[in-house]
Order: sequence, then structure tokens, then C-alpha cells
Amino acid sequence: MQVMTNGNITIVKDGNVTTPIGFTAGGVHCGIKRKRLDLGYVYSDVPATTAGVYTTNLFQAAPLVVTQKSIEIDQKIQAILVNSGNANACTGDQGLQDAYTMQTEFAKILGIKDHYVAVTSTGVIGVPLPMEKIKEGIQQILQEEHSGADLFQKAILTTDTGIKNIAVQLEIDGKIISIGGAAKGSGMIHPNMATMLGFITTDAKIDYSELWDALKQITNQTFNMISVDGDSSTNDMVLVMANGKAENKTLTKEHPSWSLFIEGLKVVSESLAKQIARDGEGATKLIEVNVAGAENVEGARAIGKAIISSNLVKTAIYGTDPNWGRIVCAVGYSGVLIDPNRVSVTIGPYQVVEKGLPSQMDEAEVKKYLEQENIHIYVDLNQGEAAATAWGCDLSYDYVKINASYRT
Repeated sequence: MQVMTNGNITIVKDGNVTTPIGFTAGGVHCGIKRKRLDLGYVYSDVPATTAGVYTTNLFQAAPLVVTQKSIEIDQKIQAILVNSGNANACTGDQGLQDAYTMQTEFAKILGIKDHYVAVTSTGVIGVPLPMEKIKEGIQQILQEEHSGADLFQKAILTTDTGIKNIAVQLEIDGKIISIGGAAKGSGMIHPNMATMLGFITTDAKIDYSELWDALKQITNQTFNMISVDGDSSTNDMVLVMANGKAENKTLTKEHPSWSLFIEGLKVVSESLAKQIARDGEGATKLIEVNVAGAENVEGARAIGKAIISSNLVKTAIYGTDPNWGRIVCAVGYSGVLIDPNRVSVTIGPYQVVEKGLPSQMDEAEVKKYLEQENIHIYVDLNQGEAAATAWGCDLSYDYVKINASYRT
């Protein structure tokens, strides 16, 4: 069964990173975690053009360094190896050596060049990797019983409550192009990127420069527009692999279907971003903030991020308190110059502020609306034509419980 999102893009039911032609994936328990899967991979039959975006945190984990250097060699990788439960961050020269060892050991098993393997890690910071366990896991990971996208999706999780995946299909040059994705992320989520790992695969044929431009553009509209708790991690990464096996004509900005490909990539990225925001540690609600009427997109994005990042807004929504004052407060400290006397705010279908002043509202009705799982906040600045959307979640008592005992 497939569900159409519009006339040109189809969301594939149960679609994932193996939906595009030529991709396989799997996962295994190697012993980093006590019971759950903790080592996963994605593999392409052929080297795939690959672009990546990475954390802005200055404490960048060793695997990110290795992966960036590997992609720089010829802008291609063929496999991704991911461990969870240990971030391999702030681990010094040993951590860097361990990341290279992971790369070399997996490349040897696959029979490919070392730099065709991207490595990444997620979990506790400052603890050396248990390399003997990881090496043993690498030896087992390609066995048939460890094969499957669902195993990969589970192996990359930390405090996530569930897997995050999607795939879409579209037609270009008479060929069916697939774009699949998987992600992890639940806490330490904040623009830019958050504590998240995103893996996107496609069988489209596209050159590196165009793929990188597309990823950067889409990341700014999706992954960089989510927040859970205001913390930005050391290990954030999004990779896009394009292996060209759909055999379309090479995609460039001049290709007549370029905008369609961009839209497909955006659908995948936005879905993963929203799944991450909804799965915030202890979260009970997904918050979508739409900002309109801004003078420019940068301003609209800054205001959207300020609102979804506000702990006062997040706790009010958790408590179903229609305290619109916290929303306009976030607008005011966003750093964007606005005229407060033009601003209007709507919570769901209920207008709560008009031209900077409180609107008459039935507080009981708004409170009832805030009991829903999906909350929409609309802010109209009435100062221009630019708009942006940001996503976040509420902040509950469980967030404190989860993070107070994260290592124990």
C-alpha cells in the first residue's frame, strides 16, 4: 500500500533506507548496551556520492572527524557503520584511533576501501569504546539473521522510544526514484542539528556539489528547525548517499525535475525531523510553530526557534496552560526587530493576540485544545511576506527523570 502526498511524490508504507535500489542494512547486539541492539550498518552495492552536514559543537566527536576526512577524498562512501551506547567523544587520540579501527575492520569485511566506510557513534560522552566487543560485532553483523532495515533502525537508538523512518518515491526521466531515511534523536536536541543522527539513501544519480547544496538547503528548513531541550550534541550528523542505480539522467539545478527531487528530499527530512521532535525525552506533544509576515526568512526562522526553544512555552503546553504571554515574550527576545503592535498569535483555531493586544478568548476552550498531541501555534508579524516553520515538544516531569539517571 502506498499513500500519495501530492500528485508527484508517494510515501511508501514501511519505507526505509533500503527502499532505494542497491541498499541493504542490518544491526546486531555486540555488548555496548546490556541487551538492546547497538551496532548497525547501511551498505550500497556500489560507491555512492555522499554529502554530509555536522554538529556545530566545538567538541566534535572522533567519528565525525574520520567520516568528514573520508568523504573529502573522492566524495563517495559505500557503507555506514554506527554504534550506540557510547559517543566516542572527548576520548582523545585513543578515540580517533578507535574510530579508524572501526572503519578499517568493517571495510575489510566488505572488501572495500577504508575511506568508503563512514563511522559514527552516539551515547555516553567521555568513555572509551569497548573495541573488542565492537570488533566481534563487526565479524557477525553481515550474517543473514542480522540483516534488515528494522534492525539497523533499532541499533542506532539511545533514549529514543521508537524507530524513525520514511521513504518516498517519485518519477524522473521515466525512472522511479526512491529516497529513504532513518534517524535517531530524543534528547540534547537543539538547533543547529541537535543530538541526532540522520541517514538518507537514494538511488538517484546526482553529482556531489548539487547533492551537498540540496542537503544544506533542506537541513536549514528541517533538521535545523527542531528543538527539544536547548542542548547541542558532539556527534550530530546527517549523511545522504546517492548511488545512481535508478539510472536517471544526472540531476543538476538545470534538470527539469530538480525541484521535484528537492521536494522529495524535503519530505523525507521534514518527516524525520518531526519524528525526532515528537520523541523528545518525556515528551507528550509535538509543537509546530508557523511564523508568517516576516521581513525575511532568517527572521522568521529565528522567531520560530525562539518559541520552540522556550522552556516556559514548553512547560505551559505540557500543563495545558494557554499562557500566550510566554509566546510573545519569546518573539520579543528572538533578536529580530519587529513592531509589537502588529503581531498576532493564534493557538490552534483560537486567536489569543491581535495587533499586540490580548484577544477575547474562551480560556477553557483553548485549554481543552492544548490537551491534544499535536499543537499548532501561528504567529503573524504583519511586516513582510517571509515565513518559516519550526518543531519542538513539551517539557515534562519525565524529562528530568530520564536525564537525571542517564548513565545509571
